[in-house]
Amino acid sequence: MEAPPPPLPGFSEEQFRAACRELDQPAPAAGGPWQLLVETMGVRIYRLYDEQSGLYEYKIFGGLADCPPKLCVDVYMDLDFRKQWDQYVKELHEKTYDGEKVICWEVKYPFPLSNRDYVYIRECREMDVDGRKIWIVLAQSVSVPQCPEKPGIVRVKSYKQSLAIESDGKTGSKVYMYYFDNPGGMIPSWLVNWAAKSGVPTFLKDMQKACRNYSKNT
Repeated sequence: MEAPPPPLPGFSEEQFRAACRELDQPAPAAGGPWQLLVETMGVRIYRLYDEQSGLYEYKIFGGLADCPPKLCVDVYMDLDFRKQWDQYVKELHEKTYDGEKVICWEVKYPFPLSNRDYVYIRECREMDVDGRKIWIVLAQSVSVPQCPEKPGIVRVKSYKQSLAIESDGKTGSKVYMYYFDNPGGMIPSWLVNWAAKSGVPTFLKDMQKACRNYSKNT
């Protein structure tokens, strides 16, 4: 009789609290390990070089005007709706394996590069921090035997993301995001830079537009 697969890793309380704390952190100091990559459309993107992988980790600070935090989270967590507004989604669905919910996500890459796909878990929590309501979403890649790699698509085996959202005190949201992935293969540096400098602000802008359209679709 085969042994059951080990349970998928979950998220600790400290991981949620660490994401909360980032909302109050001052901007990384100039000349420190985190470099300011770009500031555009009210979004500041910092990156940190990771010696081990030769890749960058990213921190994004910004806001979504006229999008209350609960609405932002609902839009972000709604996979079916994301297929309508995120132009880079090729496939996106949630499946349950051994009682655990797992998300399978294929991302379109520009020709001649192969598309990438992700298999990951995520969890959303609404937290009360000294009277402030903060929503946290954590995600990380997992290995699931029922989701084998597909020919012609590169599996992203190392992916981590955290998102913290609270009210900006008006009608919008204050947002913090941490992001790291190892897309595998030889990705040209121009594409990496474009994704960080333009892709992230565009994603937030598209998400802002999606928030405005969400109530019409639900």
